[in-house]
Amino acid sequence: MSRPNALGEYLRARRELTDPADAGLPVVGVRRTPGLRREEVATLAGISADYYLRLEQGRDRNPSPQVLEALARVFRLDASATHHLLSLAAVRPAARRRPRREVVSAGVRQLLDAINLPAFVESRMFDVLAANRLATAVSPSIRPGVNRLRAIFLDPAERDLWQDWEQTARSMVAGFRASVGGDVEDPRIAQLVGELSLASEPFRRLWARHDVTALAGGSMRLHHPQVGLLELRREKLPLGDTDGQMLAIYHAEPGSATARALGSLASPTATQAYPTASASDVPSHLIWAESRAAICDDPII
Repeated sequence: MSRPNALGEYLRARRELTDPADAGLPVVGVRRTPGLRREEVATLAGISADYYLRLEQGRDRNPSPQVLEALARVFRLDASATHHLLSLAAVRPAARRRPRREVVSAGVRQLLDAINLPAFVESRMFDVLAANRLATAVSPSIRPGVNRLRAIFLDPAERDLWQDWEQTARSMVAGFRASVGGDVEDPRIAQLVGELSLASEPFRRLWARHDVTALAGGSMRLHHPQVGLLELRREKLPLGDTDGQMLAIYHAEPGSATARALGSLASPTATQAYPTASASDVPSHLIWAESRAAICDDPII
């Protein structure tokens, strides 16, 4: 069996997505293939065409940071994508270990209960580990035991919730790549990617682009079945002393219609827009078995 070639796959994907005009090359005639030719990439990066070919084919897996940074400039990568490229070259085979249980600290759980905004904690693999009631009222996929990447691609109700589903899906896939970094050979990550690649053509198409976007704040628009349009801001804050856990908080402009709508959803007398359910009631195709076992208060083992 051939070794995985994450670096080569990434270089090839970015080469095919780079417009020759953006790279400063004159476009003459019709090109048979999209993007840049390997020889053009090598010339622009100041390396030999044979060396670049070896990088794409996985025959050379130890390029210097200077070479990778030169390639990043050719492909016009931003800081997050450049960091991802460097991380792919730094991957070394590691001994497999038993997955560790993810634990959300008592202090963070208390914060989720106290904050009067939709808030939840997700793992680096986008499993929801803990969420407050208001977050679940905004979207039923924000519930412990659900993998959000699965939900966005496999749950029709979740797809209907987003005003611009295509952009949301693209950003989520790019954010997932940033979150897992060069650890794409982790069996759990490979299982999730393989499942979604088989079940969802849009995921397969977006995953093949190798886009990387930093996990940061942004705006979002949702069509909520109970309160209508929600125009929210999203903040993602890393939690220290964890294996990549992020605290996500949704908030609205004070005094806006969305802020009032969130107040309605937060009311104890609010009508449930979605049926209440435990994690075991969530459709099985949205739940990752390992994450179900991981969401507990036991010590990390």
